Amino acid sequence: MTYTVIDAPQRSPEWFAARLGRLTGSRAKDMLATIKSGEAAVRRDLRAQLVVERLTGQSAEDGYVNEDMQRGIDLEAEARAAYEARMGVLVDTAGFLAHSELMAGYSPDGLVGDDGLIEIKCPKIATHYRRLSSDDAWSDVLPQIRHGLWMTGRTWADLVSYDNRFPDRLRIVIKRVTADALALDEYDEKVRAFLAEVDRDIAAVRGWEL
Repeated sequence: MTYTVIDAPQRSPEWFAARLGRLTGSRAKDMLATIKSGEAAVRRDLRAQLVVERLTGQSAEDGYVNEDMQRGIDLEAEARAAYEARMGVLVDTAGFLAHSELMAGYSPDGLVGDDGLIEIKCPKIATHYRRLSSDDAWSDVLPQIRHGLWMTGRTWADLVSYDNRFPDRLRIVIKRVTADALALDEYDEKVRAFLAEVDRDIAAVRGWEL
């Protein structure tokens, strides 16, 4: 996989500009959503958002940040340091990775060596508690990390849940997943099909101008 690194801090104006019209990891779950008949509403809405962003050059993200989201933002660096201490590794940060061929991108929370990455979550206290004992509590994160491994070509990712309200030894939970377990060839097909739909919709709208 080839990509261009855009060295912009996450949530900066440059970072939001780099994301315009691109399928990102945070929306992978919506892209993959299915229902018994027809298209899932969240998938349709995502498709419309990307069309609008490409046509207008303006972000269609609402930018809303609630208290829990802000707490996660504030704790990210602390969580990254806790991961480094627990695993005995150094984590490199990167801004935004723009796919060289497709309108897709990814903002890694950290790159580890030549073959790993991390995805940091500082969730609600009940969610962190569940992750201490159940692998099922990570299911909502898997689409995002699947996108990240697809984008980067790396072989593994550590999912990190961090909550400094817990006792020291329970503050961080780490679950490793491998690229082999996430059917990335199938994911690649789904991404290409979805982005082709976005291109089709853009062409249809531009045809109205004739």
